[in-house]
Amino acid sequence: MIQIQLCGLFTLMKKEIVRIFRIWTQTLLSSVVNITLYFLIFGSFIGDRIAPFMEVSYMAFLLPGLIMLAIVSNSFSNVASTFFTSKFQKSIEELLVAPLHPLIILLGYVSGGFVRGILVATLVTTVSLLFVPLAIYDFSLMILCISLTALLFSLFGLFTGIFANRFDDIALIPSFVLTPFTYLGGVFYSISMLPPFWQKLSLFNPILYLVNLLRYAFLGISDIPVRPALFTLSVMVCVMFGLCYWMLAKGIRIKT
Repeated sequence: MIQIQLCGLFTLMKKEIVRIFRIWTQTLLSSVVNITLYFLIFGSFIGDRIAPFMEVSYMAFLLPGLIMLAIVSNSFSNVASTFFTSKFQKSIEELLVAPLHPLIILLGYVSGGFVRGILVATLVTTVSLLFVPLAIYDFSLMILCISLTALLFSLFGLFTGIFANRFDDIALIPSFVLTPFTYLGGVFYSISMLPPFWQKLSLFNPILYLVNLLRYAFLGISDIPVRPALFTLSVMVCVMFGLCYWMLAKGIRIKT
């Protein structure tokens, strides 16, 4: 039985990862191009005219936020689109009748978003070397933060794919949830620049904790304490993992 589960997990993981490389211009190259434009416009063209942020150049300040932006969007979109496509085409029914544990299905789909998030983060970091010297303050924290973020938004993509009834439902999340939360999460600015009311309101934005955690890993600076940020990220991963597992086990929005 264990061999069957492992075989199923390997097959799902292979399918998801091969898909990433099969359409690499869409899954990898497009993100690198978009982030490069951010570097050019907000970094090279505008950044030189902005005073140093928290004793670092604006380009260096911008780097962790742009990496986080790439991880969030790619990890989410990969899993949300592939899982909902399986629902839409009814191919998910083949997995439901197969002797696969819900955990195997969860890990198989999430692996694609996780790998894509890690690959995009690596590519964006490599491209950043053309614009700013790379400095890593805490390498282990950087790896942990990137890995947990890719896992979190892969799970969130799975959650969205399970709940979605139409392709439009998938598009709503990036437009009305991820994009506003990301842009208001301290990617381009420090919340210390905001009035006190907006600083307190920003603390309810989960993206803020992720951006500042990665910024601390790169530069050793952060708007918020590192331990609460890491704790918040870990709790969100656990909650989302448990929720996705429960929904798959119960067949919510899947079994009709």
